Amino acid sequence: MTPLDVLLWGVAPYVMVVVLVGGTVWRYRYDKFGWTTRSSELYESRLLRIGSPLFHFGLLVVIIGHVIGLIIPKSWTDAVGLSQEAYHVQALLLGSVAGISTLVGIGILIYRRRTTGPVFRATTGNDKLMYVVLVAAIVAGLTTTLLGATGGEEHNYRLTVSPWFRSLFILQPDITAMSRAGLAFQLHALIGMALFTIWPFTRLVHAFTAPFGYLFRPYVVYRSRSAGAATRPARRGWERIG
Repeated sequence: MTPLDVLLWGVAPYVMVVVLVGGTVWRYRYDKFGWTTRSSELYESRLLRIGSPLFHFGLLVVIIGHVIGLIIPKSWTDAVGLSQEAYHVQALLLGSVAGISTLVGIGILIYRRRTTGPVFRATTGNDKLMYVVLVAAIVAGLTTTLLGATGGEEHNYRLTVSPWFRSLFILQPDITAMSRAGLAFQLHALIGMALFTIWPFTRLVHAFTAPFGYLFRPYVVYRSRSAGAATRPARRGWERIG
């Protein structure tokens, strides 16, 4: 274990968490009007209707896969009878389909943003940086999925990356485990930390917003202008038709 390992796998994750939480709180308090995706559907909707569902639904499956792979220990899946081979097969199938869908979706969205004049003019340097890091994270994730599915202890992230990830929550980072992981897995982890570090300062922050208010807001009541209910002549422009 080298000082660089300590910096990357023992210090950087907590710095990322501090920036992510602190940046999100700051953004919410001082930039509520900027807490948005800055929707551009008005300028172009055909490509958006294709790329956005591909990206978002693919990303949802990717997130679920990460939760299963990083949080659930290998001993648990062994206990329920899921062999290592079966785990790798389902990880390859689901991970590849989800990763490719996410990559194709973000590719369509980037193409749309680059080729649609008003959308491109509304693209900031911050957006461009976000897209670069996001695409890099997706590509690195696909690479690790393919490597992990090939089998072999050197590509079994559940023996290296997963123990390290879980150890972060108890404030005892298993730096040695992560230092033994393959280069592709280390790069994926570093790019992932970079993505979450810049997250609060980009349009990605909208992912932390859920419209819970819609569950509790009152009904919108619509009333008809029936002839019997009128107590005064209708104003000009509001006369009944027919």
